[in-house]
Amino acid sequence: MSDPVDALLIDLVSWIASEDRDYLDVMEAWRTSCPRLPVWEEANARGLVTRKYQNGRGAIVCVTETGRAFLARSNGAASACAR
Repeated sequence: MSDPVDALLIDLVSWIASEDRDYLDVMEAWRTSCPRLPVWEEANARGLVTRKYQNGRGAIVCVTETGRAFLARSNGAASACAR
């Protein structure tokens, strides 16, 4: 892994890939104010995850095609967001 944040990105994207997560749950578990550990921000900047609105559930976070490819390159597995 060339980027020191990559290991944490793999953890985040794998966690979300196992099932779409409520946005608030993701924020509680992964948001940080530490400028040296911008995992959530980096996942968004790289297009690995996306936030969508789902009727009856609200904002959810799911893995994008780019995120799925990232996991595949990292020997992970994911299912992309339903379109």
